[in-house]
Amino acid sequence: MRDPADAVERVLAYHERTKHQPHGFAAGPGHLDWATQPDPFRRFAGSALVRLPLLPLAQTPRYGALFEPGGVAPRQVTAETLSRVLRAAMGLTAWKRAGASRWALRANPSSGNLHPTEAYLVVGDGVAGLEAGVYHYAPALHALERRACLDAGATRDLLAPLPPGSLLLALTSIPWREAWKYGERALRYCLHDTGHAVASVRLAAALVGWRALALETVGDDEIARLVGLDRDDAAHEGEAEVPELLLAVVPADARCDAPELDAAALARVVAGARWEGAANALSPDHRAWPAVEQGAHASAKPRTLPAKEPRIDDVAPPALAALAGDAWPAERVVRQRRSAVGFDAATPLARDAFFRMLGRTMPGAAPFDALPSLERRARVHLALFVHRVSGLAPGLYLLACDAADLADLRAAMSASFAWSAVEGCPAGLPLFCLGHGDLRALAARVSCGQAIAADGAFSLGMLADVEGALSGGQAWAYRRLFWEAGAIGQVLYLEAEAAGVRGTGIGCYFDDAVRSLLGLRDARWQSLYHFTVGAPLDDGRIETEPPYDDEGGGGGAAR
Repeated sequence: MRDPADAVERVLAYHERTKHQPHGFAAGPGHLDWATQPDPFRRFAGSALVRLPLLPLAQTPRYGALFEPGGVAPRQVTAETLSRVLRAAMGLTAWKRAGASRWALRANPSSGNLHPTEAYLVVGDGVAGLEAGVYHYAPALHALERRACLDAGATRDLLAPLPPGSLLLALTSIPWREAWKYGERALRYCLHDTGHAVASVRLAAALVGWRALALETVGDDEIARLVGLDRDDAAHEGEAEVPELLLAVVPADARCDAPELDAAALARVVAGARWEGAANALSPDHRAWPAVEQGAHASAKPRTLPAKEPRIDDVAPPALAALAGDAWPAERVVRQRRSAVGFDAATPLARDAFFRMLGRTMPGAAPFDALPSLERRARVHLALFVHRVSGLAPGLYLLACDAADLADLRAAMSASFAWSAVEGCPAGLPLFCLGHGDLRALAARVSCGQAIAADGAFSLGMLADVEGALSGGQAWAYRRLFWEAGAIGQVLYLEAEAAGVRGTGIGCYFDDAVRSLLGLRDARWQSLYHFTVGAPLDDGRIETEPPYDDEGGGGGAAR
């Protein structure tokens, strides 16, 4: 049996080892070997293919309704509703072309657009016209590949704790896709992307009145068996696919606060499965990154006991201003989400829009209710470099996303910080001004010298009490912290679109330089992810094409 304390030590060692520093970056490939660039699309040759209908953009629900409890009435699980959810969660949104290069964009953003995250469905007999089985979502085709046929009776037993018509959705990662470009830091980016995907699934489910909940007791080994990751036909050498988490997708009005899956029922389902299909090779050759494998192994989650208390979403949401984008069709906002590649270094962001973006990152509502809980509260806080927000003085700010950490944060940070109230800040939004000043050059410097951190309206770093979250031997909580950071990033992406601007996640930053800037002296608080928002610059050399052939060209199964 694995020693929990040793696992925590190895996870912390991975985090320390993979920090970027001004004097040297974490170990990476040094150059991109284009001959081994991984295929961004996993396929299973020989599996039955179920194409989902390509539906026109729906005019309802409106974007703002995705965040409102009961904002959308639940709809039946049909081929059409399942199609809308999967497309908005994990599907293609466009193809881009520049000269001879062509690449796809997706609803769930990804570090380097490399997309390590895969999605699998487990459905009972008759759900959306499907046979009971395990299905892999193939975003390039907007189709389901059947990986396994399941015994209908055993599957009903497995899904019995869930409301009728529910299904399971598993998220997995292929670390090689990120390691090809980013080397040892790849595990971090896989976890960011999983967090983006969890939020994307949760908000996509809300389009049809569903919600997604993490199945917190299930262990990684069980997920791997359930969706076939432990099989020889699931991956090629050097392209291991690892489990992240299992979500229950249920009607939003169903009472299902802490669903659990019975381990014995799960074992019976897998034992009776008839598997089909074999994974495609993503690259002709691979470079091993042992640190990534070791970090993933150390942070693996075992089966755990149910939480002692049910999830309690008792954080009163702040009073937020409405944006014009709230009234837009939600699918429009999701499909137009893009990562900015540069900002104009001039356009300010309205103060109310800034407050609204931050308010949507607070816990207690969608999409954060889909994440596994850690002591029933948020763990990630935002240190903000405000550059161009109308009505706010430029400077350093902090959003304390959970009041339980506020006193510790104040004690841990520089004694020179003001911690003053922010004029006009909505009630319930715990935003503080630490100090005024032009921090554009500093923001760029700690983000690996990237101008995009200085040229927008604001940028930020996400702080987490890593040591506290891992206390008690919960090494797997390391992953959960990055998922929360990724979910915050997904919300900021969509909120930026609704505000008429753009966002971009920043995975390259100098970890300890950020901590030093904030006066953090011990290892407890760590920076997990950076993000920036502003008015985007368009690159006229890049052409945009539709995501799927049936919508006017582009798409197909090309890389």
